[in-house]
Amino acid sequence: MTSSGSQPRATQQARTPCGFLILDKPAGITSHGCVTRVRRRYGLKRVGHGGTLDPAVTGVLPLALGSATRLLPYLDGAKAYRGVIQLGLTTDSDDLSGTVLRRQLLPPLSRQELAAALAPFRGPILQRPPQVSAVHVQGERAYTRARRGEHSDLQERAVMVERLDLLGWEPSSGRLELEVRCSAGTYIRSLARDLGEALGCGGALAELRRTEALGFTLSAAVNLEELEAEPPPPPLAPLLALAHYPAFTLEPGDLVSWRCGRRLAGPSHLSEHQVVVVLDPDGNLAGMARAMPDGWLQPRLVLEAMG
Repeated sequence: MTSSGSQPRATQQARTPCGFLILDKPAGITSHGCVTRVRRRYGLKRVGHGGTLDPAVTGVLPLALGSATRLLPYLDGAKAYRGVIQLGLTTDSDDLSGTVLRRQLLPPLSRQELAAALAPFRGPILQRPPQVSAVHVQGERAYTRARRGEHSDLQERAVMVERLDLLGWEPSSGRLELEVRCSAGTYIRSLARDLGEALGCGGALAELRRTEALGFTLSAAVNLEELEAEPPPPPLAPLLALAHYPAFTLEPGDLVSWRCGRRLAGPSHLSEHQVVVVLDPDGNLAGMARAMPDGWLQPRLVLEAMG
C-alpha cells in the first residue's frame, strides 16, 4: 500500500493520538532515539517502530502511536531500499563504518557482467546476518559481542529478495547503486558482503536509504523539523495500514459481543485462517479477526474491549 500526504489522517483527540507517523529518519540518530523524540512530542508512553534502521541509514521509519502499536504484527513486512555498494574492500561490519579487514583490486567488470552477478541474489536465498547486528547469540545481541572483539557463529536465514535492480555502476570508483525490495529480516549489508565475495574482490555497504516499510513510502513521511512544528503532524489513520486485508463491518447488535471477545458469524467467501479487519457499525476500526474453518470470525485483537 502506498500512502501519500493527501490521504485522511486520524481524528483522535490530541492528548490520545492513535495511528502511524512515518518519519524520514536522518543519518546520525538511532531508531530508538526517534521513538524517544516522538514519545516526548506527543506525550505518549506507547510508541513502537516498524523495523530498526542503523544510525547511518536514512528513510522510512514507521512509528505506531498509542493503541496502534498492537497493529504492528499485522502490517506488510516487505521493505524497499536504494543503496550504494563499495567493491574492493571488506570490513568487520559489512559497511563503511567498520574496520577495513582487507582491500583487493577490482576485476574488470562491465555493467552487463555486474548485472549477471546479481542474478543469484534474487528470489528466495539464504543469508548470514552481519557480525554487527541485533541477532541474539546466547542471550546477547551479536553487536554487543562484536564490540568486545568476539566473533559469533551466525546461522544463515531464509529471506526473499523480490526485486534487485542495478541502477548505476562506476568502474573507476568501484561503486554500484542498487534498488532492492525484500522481505523482513533481509540485511542489505550482507548482500553487499556476499556480492563482493562472489566477485572475488570484497564489498561493503556505502550508503542506504529505505524507501518503503510496512506498506508506507517516503511520500507519507515527515522530517524531524516537521515533527517539532506546531501543531505536531497528525498521525495517519490506522485503517490506512490495513488496506491489504478484507474488511468486515459489524451489525449494531454484534458490537457488544465483539468487545467481549466472542466469535461471530463471518462472510462465507473468506478463506480459512484469513486475517480480517473488523469495523464497527460506523466504519471505525474495531479490531482484527481470523476466519475459522466453520465460517466464524475468531477475535485476535479487540479495541475498546469490555470485561
